[in-house]
Amino acid sequence: MKGKCLCGRVSWKAEGMPKAVHHCHCSMCRSWTGSAFATLVWFKRDAVTWPTTMPKVFRSSPIALRGHCDNCGTPIYLAYDARDDIALSVGSAEHPEQLTPTHHYGVESRLPWADLTSKMPARASRETW
Repeated sequence: MKGKCLCGRVSWKAEGMPKAVHHCHCSMCRSWTGSAFATLVWFKRDAVTWPTTMPKVFRSSPIALRGHCDNCGTPIYLAYDARDDIALSVGSAEHPEQLTPTHHYGVESRLPWADLTSKMPARASRETW
């Protein structure tokens, strides 16, 4: 599996099968992504390589690091200090349609309107480039 940021400066490659895919509703992931939740895919750390530039890393809490592109700001990964795996943002994946979340995490912070199963009206994008 491969992925990259919006501008293409940071790219990643993950070997093997993901350990998990989920939506995280915690307030830190919401702030990190600027969205209602983050969708993450987990791999063993040693299965992930950085073919281009490494993400810019910052300590987001006493227990975790987060990486992003320092040019375009795309969130790339979350890594807890005490774990041997890394969570890559599904939005940065080359083929996110191949990743299906199996559960929600951080539900104590879930926004009441963040219902992925509702039957809201849907519209296609009008913008093209």
